[in-house]
Parts: sequence; structure tokens; C-alpha cells
Amino acid sequence: MFVIKQNDTLPSLEAQLFDCNNNPINLDLCGVHFHMMDNKSQVKINRPVTIIDVENGKVKVEWEEGDTKEVGTYKCEFEVNMPDDKIITVPNDGYFFNFYSAWNSIKGEWENGI
Repeated sequence: MFVIKQNDTLPSLEAQLFDCNNNPINLDLCGVHFHMMDNKSQVKINRPVTIIDVENGKVKVEWEEGDTKEVGTYKCEFEVNMPDDKIITVPNDGYFFNFYSAWNSIKGEWENGI
């Protein structure tokens, strides 16, 4: 699980993408998109990522203003478009989760939107 505070744009989300045999995916000539959905499966983010290590399948999602506006837990995945037009979704067995938290100064506690 990746945790970031509401309205922050740092830290970036960095991930290493593995295939179903647990091998790093070589991203040479590939396109990679990051998908993030709320608990109603409404898409909140669908955009290309920055590839930071082609051979080892490492990518980075850089947050933009508004991306972390709503407190909650979000389902996330990466879609890898291979050079032969085939698609690999990572993880291939579900989702990983992003969690945005916020401090409620009136209640004196963290809110998690769950």
C-alpha cells in the first residue's frame, strides 16, 4: 500500500513491474499507463507514467494538482502496452492500493475516507 497525505504531490509513486512469473518486465518500446479507481470503480486517473529503468521494469507516477484531493483508498494498476500490441496488466491478480489521509483538526484525528 502506498500512503500519501491529502493534497500532497510528493512523494512520487515508484514501482517495479513484474510478469506472472515474477520476472521484471522489459519496457523497451512499451507504453505504460497508470489507472486509479475509487471504491465505486470510477476512474480517477488514467495517464502515462514515466519509465525510469527500461530493462528492470521500473516506473514512476508523478502526482498532479488535484490527484490526491479526495481522502480515501483507491484501487490501482498499471497497463503495459507491449510492442506487439499485447497488453499486460500489473498486478495480474487484482489491484494494489493508494491511501490518502487527512488530519481533522476539529476531531483531532486522522481521517481515512474508508
